[in-house]
Amino acid sequence: MAIRAAWALVLAMGVAGVPARAAETVKVNPALEAVLAEDPPFQAQRLRLVDVPAPAGPAVSLFNGHDLGDWDAWLGYPDPARTYLPRPGQAPIGADKAAIDRIFHVVTEDGEPAIFITGQTWGGIVNRGDHANYHLRLEYKWGKARYAPRLGMPQNNGLLYHSHGAPGAVYGTWMAAAEFEIMVGSVGMVVPVGPNVTAVTEVGRDRSLIDPQRRYMAGGRSVVVRQPAWNVEAASDAEKPVGEWNVLDLYVLGDQAVHVVNGVPVMAVRELREWHGDRASEPLTHGRIQLQSEGAETFFRRITLEPITTLPRVVAE
Repeated sequence: MAIRAAWALVLAMGVAGVPARAAETVKVNPALEAVLAEDPPFQAQRLRLVDVPAPAGPAVSLFNGHDLGDWDAWLGYPDPARTYLPRPGQAPIGADKAAIDRIFHVVTEDGEPAIFITGQTWGGIVNRGDHANYHLRLEYKWGKARYAPRLGMPQNNGLLYHSHGAPGAVYGTWMAAAEFEIMVGSVGMVVPVGPNVTAVTEVGRDRSLIDPQRRYMAGGRSVVVRQPAWNVEAASDAEKPVGEWNVLDLYVLGDQAVHVVNGVPVMAVRELREWHGDRASEPLTHGRIQLQSEGAETFFRRITLEPITTLPRVVAE
């Protein structure tokens, strides 16, 4: 399968994003084109965060700096290339400790403890707490190695929040969740993880992107993020060069969230929901924190969470 077609399959299943890059000449998808038809053209904005809430209580660390005793882990298929196949032909590795210990480690990096995720097998570690109404801050940087089937593709990982349900429920690999994408060129993108998760945000149509050509634009068209338009790209690329530490801030209040990259707001979502059939749904207002393993070495450190009672606002200057 061509790389673009492989990406389309990945993205259509709602578990990964795409970097900002020029669109290629491909056959038009009539169903997608009908959904995008009323999107206004994207216009770049200078966004800033206002009304940043003071913490409503003490901060807690989700990483003790010694081990992963506060985290559970789950691994997908031995061959990650099978993840999105209708019939993978393999069973997920699951909670096998020996396999997990090869993928997730605590290391010393730049003089302090960090969680090191090799990315060689896809899956995730999930904090044992059930969290709501918080400001989560963490730092990450990329390592050197990338692994098949993402060789030659941008480094990819993810911060998944409001994670819920069974481990591996999404393609044998992740818990259902909303995703704060961590991928070179696309950090802060929103991706519903799982076919029953949706979100609402504001967009403009950016034809420089590959499908679905939607980028966050404050004051743009209000849309539901779901098939066939499966994600919304971050407003801008605020990531530092590969190898440098980046700071992510995730503000969550009820079924709303704001994604911030190195101090720059890049996404605001609301009406996070879990659907049970076509008509019945419930708000996603709490859940677990999940860090992905998805083909690239990644370090995470300084993972803290503090309670909040209001949400900051994203404004365009």
